[in-house]
Amino acid sequence: MSDLSATPMPRRFEGRNVVVTGAGTGFGAEIAVRAAQEGAAAVGVHYRSSRTGAEETARRVEEAGSTAVLLQADIASWEAVRAMADDSFEQMGHVEALINNVGDVAREQMSWRDITEESVDHVLAVDIKGTMACTHEFGAKMVDQGHGSIVNIGSTVIVRGSARAPQYAAAKYGILGLTKSYAHALAPTVRVNVFAPGFIETEATLGREDWKSGRGDQLRKLTPMGRIPGPAELAGAALYLATDDAFHTTGAYMISDGGYNMVGA
Repeated sequence: MSDLSATPMPRRFEGRNVVVTGAGTGFGAEIAVRAAQEGAAAVGVHYRSSRTGAEETARRVEEAGSTAVLLQADIASWEAVRAMADDSFEQMGHVEALINNVGDVAREQMSWRDITEESVDHVLAVDIKGTMACTHEFGAKMVDQGHGSIVNIGSTVIVRGSARAPQYAAAKYGILGLTKSYAHALAPTVRVNVFAPGFIETEATLGREDWKSGRGDQLRKLTPMGRIPGPAELAGAALYLATDDAFHTTGAYMISDGGYNMVGA
């Protein structure tokens, strides 16, 4: 892991409120904590079922100097998302940035032959419908408040596809389409972009059987940067699209994958 402590932490969210979905564990937790470290006044920590993880994220957020607001919702339910958006603005007053991190990657599926209709329905409901509902409900409120930015966490899987889990690649491609659509619909008041990380060594990834049996080593060799980062190392990059530095960027797809998907890599 790179030494993040060696570089002064920017304060790109001073006085602003940020909501991160799927912030109970993994990448979402690190994005929430990074927002707090960068000066966010309050950070909404969303979770569906991992309340213990969300409480730990909230503790870290407050340790970094921000107010943590716990938000529970099943992202696959539009009604639940609408209630979460109402709750967020009621508790926080205003929301400058929404990071839609929650998603289902069909992690347990090791082959396209193992696909089930239930898995397809769930992945599409969470990744596409859920991300759309969050973008729609928070976006409408941001338009009313006069400003805001939404970052949908995508994936580089749309570049190469997934023989392992086609439903996951299809869902992430859907996120690109809805992002561009809402970038049009909410402009010029609210910006909507996709941040697409490559492979990330979260605890869940490190625990996968294929990762432990050599896939991780193989991917490191194929990555020009020579390593797979942990979630904390990419949190700042994910938040970039919600900062003033990206003021003229909307409907974009930004990759951070160590060069893995670069032509000729």
